[in-house]
Amino acid sequence: MSTSRHRHDFRGVRLAGDGFVLRPWRRDDLDDLLVHADDPSVVRGLSDRFPNPYTRQDGESFLAGEVVDLNAPVFAIEVDGHACGGIGAEVGQTDRRHSAQMGYWLGQSLWGRGIMTRVVALYGPWLMRELALFRLQATVLDSNPASARVLQKNGFEQEGVQRCAVVKFGEVHDLRVFAKVCPPMRRNQTDAT
Repeated sequence: MSTSRHRHDFRGVRLAGDGFVLRPWRRDDLDDLLVHADDPSVVRGLSDRFPNPYTRQDGESFLAGEVVDLNAPVFAIEVDGHACGGIGAEVGQTDRRHSAQMGYWLGQSLWGRGIMTRVVALYGPWLMRELALFRLQATVLDSNPASARVLQKNGFEQEGVQRCAVVKFGEVHDLRVFAKVCPPMRRNQTDAT
């Protein structure tokens, strides 16, 4: 008997936002993915799981589900019919099954338009409802204040800093830890006196 919890099917999900759509990645997104992902400015704030340079083989591996589980809530950000970024979350297991770690990126040509703030505003609450999450967390490199502002505008609070946590392009960085929580309703306890 399997001990895994119920798996959701995200293949048919399509979330329409103001000027964008969140939807599952498709194999025909490869050319768009390469245009936006092969940019050192994009990679500077992401984990090394996101390579630089971003090659056709990297894109094919990603779209084949070899980098992240594309059956998870991992979506392309589509603007004007083109995949130009991504957002996703890795849901915890066992005693952490009601929490998730979120990550996102957007092609540089779309920066400064408030798109990612709107994407997180749509995706975060949807994900928390859909998966009955109590906690949604994201980490941000200390050198990426724009990403921190996206989270803060969406009600995420900085909980702390993981000092000297990441080496990126030969430099040591701190990771800022942000979270949004929605604790379960507590039962009212009657006063016994």
